[in-house]
Amino acid sequence: MELTVYLAGQIHDDWRQQLKAKAADRELPIAFVGPQENHERSDDIGEAIMGKQPNSMYRDDAASSVNNFRTQVLLQKADAVIALFGEQYKQWNTAMDASAAIQLNKPLILVRPDSLIHPLKELSNKADVTVETIDQALDVLSYIYE
Repeated sequence: MELTVYLAGQIHDDWRQQLKAKAADRELPIAFVGPQENHERSDDIGEAIMGKQPNSMYRDDAASSVNNFRTQVLLQKADAVIALFGEQYKQWNTAMDASAAIQLNKPLILVRPDSLIHPLKELSNKADVTVETIDQALDVLSYIYE
């Protein structure tokens, strides 16, 4: 049984590649999907599809609508979601994706460090499982195959 897991979280470092490599090392039958990881492509997609926008607000709005459409399709097809919250970046998109997963009744693994226990307490309480590392998130997924 192959699972599809949506990886929600910031796109500024290689945490997804690390997680995918570790899943491959464990030979887990998982397909991973997630947001557009090319930040420039994500920012430019609205104008690429709808043409030049009159100002930055409309440009952002056009890109957001296309990115939200993409996220909704991939979240709906996912069997589970891992939402990673780190300390370096503001995680507005991660919170939105985690909330959408909850609304869609998708099993949610929340990954967050100790320092974010308080600010994420309500979201963590709604998640199915909350862990501190991507290794622990993979342990949760591995348990499905035992």
